[in-house]
Amino acid sequence: MTSKHVGQSVAENLRTILADASGEVIAVGLDENATRELVEMLAESEEPPNVRLLGGDDVLKWLRDDFMLASTAAGLREADVLELRAAAERLDDTLLVTEEMVVSLLTPGDGQSAALVTDDEEFVAAVRERWNYLWGDGAQFDLRTPAYSRVLETLADEFDSETEADFETVLESIADMDTDDWLNEVAVSLLVAAKHEQLLYDISHWGEDAGVASKATFSRTKTRLEDQGLLETEKVPIDVGRPRLRLLLGDERLREADAEELASVANEMLSVAPA
Repeated sequence: MTSKHVGQSVAENLRTILADASGEVIAVGLDENATRELVEMLAESEEPPNVRLLGGDDVLKWLRDDFMLASTAAGLREADVLELRAAAERLDDTLLVTEEMVVSLLTPGDGQSAALVTDDEEFVAAVRERWNYLWGDGAQFDLRTPAYSRVLETLADEFDSETEADFETVLESIADMDTDDWLNEVAVSLLVAAKHEQLLYDISHWGEDAGVASKATFSRTKTRLEDQGLLETEKVPIDVGRPRLRLLLGDERLREADAEELASVANEMLSVAPA
């Protein structure tokens, strides 16, 4: 077995390994950080390899709970770049298995990472056979999240490109922010809709059709944000049936904020609002 340090971080190791990979790659037992790095790397690559990710159920559920990451992974799945399965047994190893080599990823902590590599043909073939078998035993994992490109495309179609651009800007701005759990993709949708004075009916109908969340989830989130002063509504009469509600930003600080600032202002208000 040949041992070599490929990089000083998980991201460097993954980038080096995947850049040289041909054919199909089996990724086994990645933790949350490595899973994020893998998904983002595949999304950024012009010619990504096909990756089958066999993960622990807890890591895959964590992936599903991160809307931006899950929707990116969903796009990779639709493009036949990434497959996901939950392992049927505990995974004690963290491996990348390519057509030519087996790489054991070691991350002792403090941001350090190393890779132990072997390219012995007989050994590589045996490892691929084992993990192909365990892949077959794994359970298909449903992200329950639409592809990010579909979210943006349908939003632009339903409303306009300005609404879509603001949604993208605000959603991406919360990625590295320590936010209240309520400041998620649904809350962002509602805040952006309020910035453009859209109807609650229209944004919640879009959200359910696009697969972002149910109308009931949009309604509950609207009520929570309204109670905390971030949103206001006004009734809009219609020809038949109950009046519909137009969404409005509920505070002058939000109304004055541009798209880049909207999330940070909302997060600050949520952090001091009573539960």
